[in-house]
Amino acid sequence: MRQARQWHHRERWGLILAGGDGLRLRPLTRLIAGDERPKQFCSVLARESLLEQTRRRAALAIPPARTLVVLTQTHERYYAPLVAGMPPHCAIVQPENRGTAAAILYGALRIAATEPLGAVAVLPSDHYVSDDSVFMGHVAAAFLAVRARPELVVLLGITPESAETEYGWIEPAEPIPGSALCRVARFWEKPVPLLARVLLERGCLWNSFVMVARIPALLAMIRSAAPDLERAFTAVQPMFGTAAENGAVRALYRHLAPLSFSDDVLATRPANLAVLPVEGVRWSDWGQPKRVMQTLGRLGIEPVWAERAAAQLA
Repeated sequence: MRQARQWHHRERWGLILAGGDGLRLRPLTRLIAGDERPKQFCSVLARESLLEQTRRRAALAIPPARTLVVLTQTHERYYAPLVAGMPPHCAIVQPENRGTAAAILYGALRIAATEPLGAVAVLPSDHYVSDDSVFMGHVAAAFLAVRARPELVVLLGITPESAETEYGWIEPAEPIPGSALCRVARFWEKPVPLLARVLLERGCLWNSFVMVARIPALLAMIRSAAPDLERAFTAVQPMFGTAAENGAVRALYRHLAPLSFSDDVLATRPANLAVLPVEGVRWSDWGQPKRVMQTLGRLGIEPVWAERAAAQLA
């Protein structure tokens, strides 16, 4: 049994998404940091940046040496101090931000070059999580699920606290026998208030955009939904890990159209999608200043910048 647990741990990979520009939160992060850094490199609740908090959270279930971080070259002055202690292979630097689909595909292919049948957890770097251990316990459960059912891509769906209109929602379908998973009936993106109340009553879940999958299943999903993107990356994949990688990827990104993994891949509702309900955790996607301020109010925390932010963002 112990050997089995160790084997499960060795096959796990993490992919932290930290390449976004954070424009919607920029009015707040500018007040906090005094510069134009994207939110993932900003310290909001504590001395750690959101990226550092995400890496620390991931380490509860995934070896740090197997946790890759997808970055964007134009943010180097902000991320350089944060990744200085990481193994060099853990930083994947995109020449430009071309959306989450490209970031996830680039990271998945880099993992595939080392462990083609590995399993990966994709983790955004702009979330608040009230209990890291409980949350990563659900991620670990998703890893076990895709080991038993390698064709599945498992999304973590947050049990909602309210009829939130600014989040995406997942509507579960039938349960998958022998597991805590359900199939995905459909997605609802930023519903109007009346629909949000209906979704809450119907037992729908907030979409955390945290997902766990075997590399072949994740690549197959992207290939089906965005074949041009997959072909473009596959053409340069043989250069990964060589001196030619940077130049090849730079040329590739110059011609890439931005694609959202949520809108352009998940919204196609692939048949192998499943959702795992997450309970016992308070969660927030810090995409907007008001969500950060709401979290601080709920926690009873008032940083030195909070009063100034409340006045300017009112």
